[in-house]
Amino acid sequence: MKTYEYKGFNRNGRPCKGLVEALSLKEAREKLITDGILAERIFVTGRKLVLRLGDRAVLYRELSSLLGAGFPLVRALDILIASPEMADSNILVAGVRDKVKEGSSLADALSAASKSVTPFERAIIQSAERSATVETMLERLAAFLEEQEKIRERIKAALLYPSIVFTLGICVAMIMLGVLIPRAREIIAGNNMPMPMLTRSMIWFGGAVVRWGWLVVVAGVACAVYFKRRLAADDDFRMNWDKKLFRFPLIGRGRTLLVNLRFSRTMAVLLKGGVSLIDAVILAGRATGSAWIGRLTEGAAESIRHGGNLADAIRQISPLSGSLPGWLRVGEASGSIDSLMENAGQRYQSQWDRYIGTCLGFLEPLLILLIGGFVLLVTLSVLMPIIALTQVVGK
Repeated sequence: MKTYEYKGFNRNGRPCKGLVEALSLKEAREKLITDGILAERIFVTGRKLVLRLGDRAVLYRELSSLLGAGFPLVRALDILIASPEMADSNILVAGVRDKVKEGSSLADALSAASKSVTPFERAIIQSAERSATVETMLERLAAFLEEQEKIRERIKAALLYPSIVFTLGICVAMIMLGVLIPRAREIIAGNNMPMPMLTRSMIWFGGAVVRWGWLVVVAGVACAVYFKRRLAADDDFRMNWDKKLFRFPLIGRGRTLLVNLRFSRTMAVLLKGGVSLIDAVILAGRATGSAWIGRLTEGAAESIRHGGNLADAIRQISPLSGSLPGWLRVGEASGSIDSLMENAGQRYQSQWDRYIGTCLGFLEPLLILLIGGFVLLVTLSVLMPIIALTQVVGK
């Protein structure tokens, strides 16, 4: 039994679309005709759809609730397809259900159904299926994604005012560069006065923007597309780039906090779910969302498999070599690594929240200062010739 998407017209001649289950395309058409629907297009679900962060959080939380209530996975997905809350993503859920019926794991089915599902989410769900704690892990994953959504909303709210100021500043600067400065140049040229250096610089800048601005935009877009495709196609390039991100002054600090947070929380849940230490290290490394750390944790797992110490193996991974090995050493000594990892996760969460708050606190005034400084330069480049002309006329 497969799920088909259809678009067509109902008995009243109005456009309609939806889903129908059938063994074949012919049977799907027959079912729709029986229901009074003339199908214009019918195709098997399986497209890779985009699912927003908030929608994924709702999906995971609803699925966790249904599994916790005792429903089998396929039945839980059936209920979600008919749920009004999942109306915008029922096609995706139907594709997941069909994959699960065919024998795929939930993690693989979700990844195949949506390109929005991150490696972090896939690793979490994968580990949940191994440890038979799917409902618990999905609930925690939903909470984590909701927290990420809140952070995004905070960033958007913090950038709203600077964005308005930036837009107005650009509009004012364009008017000044395109109208006032050329007019001031005409006046100065007509009076045989030397043009101030700042005015000459702004005139040159305005001309360069008009002449070459579109080329810079096109080149920037082309570079971005090439870079994205290179990341997707070249594993070594992706690893090297991921490694370099940790060295950036501001981004590196935040990324380090985030991977420590994800690693510690995932380790805690995996170990409490009964996953072996070696598998937990590998899956927690994948759950960080960093391809480079994922590869390094595989080497750390091999070291542990051959008798190495957990804390020493993790210390060899530079982004995780801060306070995390100390937590692991205490956990090994006390025999409660899962509890220590949970405490470490709470500590890293607090540090992450402070980091985000600090960055947002600096970002808004910094943007305003940059925009204000640019507008000031343009204003001075207009006023200086006028002042010089006034002084000449006064004499």
